[in-house]
Amino acid sequence: PELLTRDHVARCIMREVREGRGSPHGGVFLDIAWIKSRIPNGAEHIKRKLPAMYHQFKQLANIDITEEPMEIGPTTHYTMGGVRVDAETQMSSVPGLFAAGECAAGLHGANRLGGNSLSDLLVFGKRAGEFAARFAREQSAGAINPDEVEEAAARALEPLNREGGESPYALQHELQDVMQDLVGIVRRQEELEQALDRIHALQARAAKVSAPGNREYNAGWHTALDLKNLLTVSEAIARAAAERKESRGAHFRDAFPAKDAGFGAANIAVRQNTDGSMRIERVPVVTQTPEHRQIIEEMK
Repeated sequence: PELLTRDHVARCIMREVREGRGSPHGGVFLDIAWIKSRIPNGAEHIKRKLPAMYHQFKQLANIDITEEPMEIGPTTHYTMGGVRVDAETQMSSVPGLFAAGECAAGLHGANRLGGNSLSDLLVFGKRAGEFAARFAREQSAGAINPDEVEEAAARALEPLNREGGESPYALQHELQDVMQDLVGIVRRQEELEQALDRIHALQARAAKVSAPGNREYNAGWHTALDLKNLLTVSEAIARAAAERKESRGAHFRDAFPAKDAGFGAANIAVRQNTDGSMRIERVPVVTQTPEHRQIIEEMK
């Protein structure tokens, strides 16, 4: 059972935790030492099959996984979503913006099979690079508004010059807790609403963080600049999860455990309103274009 798909195993772990059978740190204990009773030289077999895991637990926790259980818990692994791009060119709705790999949406659907992310990156990264190069050759240089450049630079420097603001690390850690606890493995409507309230509060606080110091090697400044992106993506994930009132792949809604055919025919797209706020739309999934159908027929 522990070799089922990661989303199924993660939900089983969360069920144990929520029903009071979890480990001291909010996970469960995984025991693989039992294999020694089934095969000869079981300890060496474990070391050979899981060398990194063996050394990691041995060095960091002084736990020998060939002899005793290890404490584990589910965490973020992959995002089935991202920038919507054209399947052939990988260009987004923003001219000149290309995306491939984990930041682009659509290839893996609601769940990714293990190992497929590298294939995704190699295949569609090649497409993105080729079409980006073609786009650059065919387009003239864009016009740059110097006032907008100055405004962006001033905004980026604000955390360096602000005194007495909150630490960007504190907000980042708080956001991580919000997403792990309220927008995690098993999603509930009331928790998603709580998450959105917390995210909005964090957005207001993020505008006042400070990271005094030099520009060089100032990781706090980098985190301060990245907070807006982290909060935007977190809000998009929470809003999309609240909109999709069904369970599909890695997305599981506690009150809607079954699939809904209507949601299966649509992607959830996040748009920006003119006032900068966020809205959610359902976009029909285009499974095959006429060109694709022609290719399929020719292959037959």
